[in-house]
Amino acid sequence: MHVRELAVRDAYEFVPRTFPDNRGSFTAPYQEQVFAETLGFSLRVAQTNHSVSRRGAIRGVHYADTPPGQAKYIYCPQGSLLDVVVDLRVGSPTYGRWDTVQLDSAEYRAVYVAEGLGHGFIALEDNTVAIYLCSQGYNPGGEHGINPSDPALGLPWPAGITPVLSEKDLAAPTLAEAETNGALPDYQECLAHYARLRGA
Repeated sequence: MHVRELAVRDAYEFVPRTFPDNRGSFTAPYQEQVFAETLGFSLRVAQTNHSVSRRGAIRGVHYADTPPGQAKYIYCPQGSLLDVVVDLRVGSPTYGRWDTVQLDSAEYRAVYVAEGLGHGFIALEDNTVAIYLCSQGYNPGGEHGINPSDPALGLPWPAGITPVLSEKDLAAPTLAEAETNGALPDYQECLAHYARLRGA
């Protein structure tokens, strides 16, 4: 499995090997040993999420109060999507920066998004499935969003695809508004949380 840290600190791309034969193919999108060697701890899975999206559907940009936050490990077993990770941690060297990875059912790439980072994606075709392994269960009082159309962020949603958003995401604040309101994660608190996960 190949691992690459993204331009956003504490976010990683994992690319597993795929083994095709006359029956079909086999792959292992999540491998604990590789994950633990990369991050210094094993992923605690408290909940798995399964979404099915039409072409153009945008989900995000979402994040959770940290601690405890909600780390996510995402892959796409059907269709294709453009995955976006945004650094929302105030004080981070990569604050406001984003990076993208295309996830699809050809290579089964996965993205790990640490607590405190923002996550979103756009489905590139109908019936696109996203699987999320989540470190914490759903906590509606501690979950928030940034408007995915925030011009200051300038997220690279593909041209030629009509975006489909929920009312909640349309009404989400910009990054600047969320920072002014004190609603964003603090980088130092996130670092302390990561250290606890590593047992430091």
